[in-house]
Amino acid sequence: MSAVPDRSGRRVGLGDFRRQVRAEWTKFRTVRGWVAAMAAAALVTVLLGLLSASGSYASCGAGPVEVACPLPPVGPTGEAVNDKFFFVHRPLTGDGAITVRLTSLTGRIRKPDVAPGRLNLVSGVVPWAKAGVMVKESTGQGSPYAAVMMTGEHGVRMQHDFIHDVAGRPGGVSQRSPRWLRLTRSGDTLTGYESADGTNWTRISSATLAGLPRTVRVGLFATSPGDLTVTRGDLGGSVAAARFTEATGEFDRVEVRGETPGGWRDDDIGATAGPDGAVHHPGRAGRSGDVFSVTGTGDIAPATEGPTPERPLSGMPVGLVLVIVVSVMFITAEYRHGLIRTTLLAGPRRGRMPAAKALALGLITFAAALPATTITFTVGGRILRANGNALLPVSPLTQVRIVVGTAALFALAAVLALALGALLRRSVSAVIATVVAVVVPHVVATTSVLPDSAAQWLLRVTPAAGFAVLQSIPAYPHVLGHYAPIAGFYPLPPAAGLAVLAGYAALALGAAALRLRRTDA
Repeated sequence: MSAVPDRSGRRVGLGDFRRQVRAEWTKFRTVRGWVAAMAAAALVTVLLGLLSASGSYASCGAGPVEVACPLPPVGPTGEAVNDKFFFVHRPLTGDGAITVRLTSLTGRIRKPDVAPGRLNLVSGVVPWAKAGVMVKESTGQGSPYAAVMMTGEHGVRMQHDFIHDVAGRPGGVSQRSPRWLRLTRSGDTLTGYESADGTNWTRISSATLAGLPRTVRVGLFATSPGDLTVTRGDLGGSVAAARFTEATGEFDRVEVRGETPGGWRDDDIGATAGPDGAVHHPGRAGRSGDVFSVTGTGDIAPATEGPTPERPLSGMPVGLVLVIVVSVMFITAEYRHGLIRTTLLAGPRRGRMPAAKALALGLITFAAALPATTITFTVGGRILRANGNALLPVSPLTQVRIVVGTAALFALAAVLALALGALLRRSVSAVIATVVAVVVPHVVATTSVLPDSAAQWLLRVTPAAGFAVLQSIPAYPHVLGHYAPIAGFYPLPPAAGLAVLAGYAALALGAAALRLRRTDA
């Protein structure tokens, strides 16, 4: 074990530091008020989370009867997906290919009504409107697929299994400048190509759909997600709304190679009927020889809207405030009662005292927070589902990351509070400073108070960046969404957000240790 001599000549090493940490742990547990407050923070987190979940109900109309909302379709890798489009398809057995020429991509967008009861539909396509060719395992929602498509503003793309997106050439499509698209199948491998003239082809990408059955569906499709508009709310925050759109792809020179047992068939994938039995915003298709017109609405993409599994943890900032109070008192009580000199003399190196306190406090806080976040997340999620809330599914690894990451957030905030207490040496000042640095930016950024840009800035540069560990649904570049803190999306990845909080805690702790060396005898 390595060791260094202190000023008295004694050898100081890891064993001494362990004894310091153990002494701080003993000191914490012998003060009943601190233990009770830490337990209260855990209990408040659980109670507020379960209370919030218990009061959250959701139902969907089915005529005169209210029923539980249906669960969203689930993609091949377990994520919730949107899988709604119009599909003109036929069976393909074994290897083969489909080649088409896309001559136009047009559409309609509903804008705010200019007169009551009069629809305001204008011509145009949204950026992620799509029309192209597809090979899909079946017509069931969420089934594996690969597609080559033209989009409204993002050029040619190859996408597969909802979450994967590869860009082809940019640009648009018109009668004067059509775009050729091709998708080939060889076993489980699908390869996409594009061409400007139907002779010279450029490979876009390949995708492997493991377990693809011998007979699949191959054909043409069109779809168009809602026209997303974000406006300022009455309190200054953002309000998002999506309006109806549809896209129409015009195809000719349609050629399918391979064994195709059966003719063309039309399916409005994901279409839902209202109480009167009529399909809401139905798609459609027309055909004349090898010329096809396909119109659809919806999207083929991961679902980013809906109740998320971290909702029961919405009350954890209140528990966090209690943790901050305890953490500050853990150090300021020694200054207030004149015990700091005794603590410093008990250790061979005074600069290590903040680190020993921080490690002991961080472990204590993590140990108290982990059961609380586990219970809140797990039981709260069950309550929400029992109340009819169709929570978006996430992977077990994501669930563990949220639970453990939230406990780590508690621990790092406790260390930051401890460090500020050592720097300011006044309980009230240190508590206010920590709450303002950690809790207030999160509350302000996730409510309808600030514009999205200001809210995102706050959650990038302040210790509140650590709240990014709560986000369960990622933001996808190929999905148009309201990716703002008020909608549950943070500007930094979970690990990066925690790193920002940890950086602030480390800087404050270093400053506290430096001050101890300079000012305390």
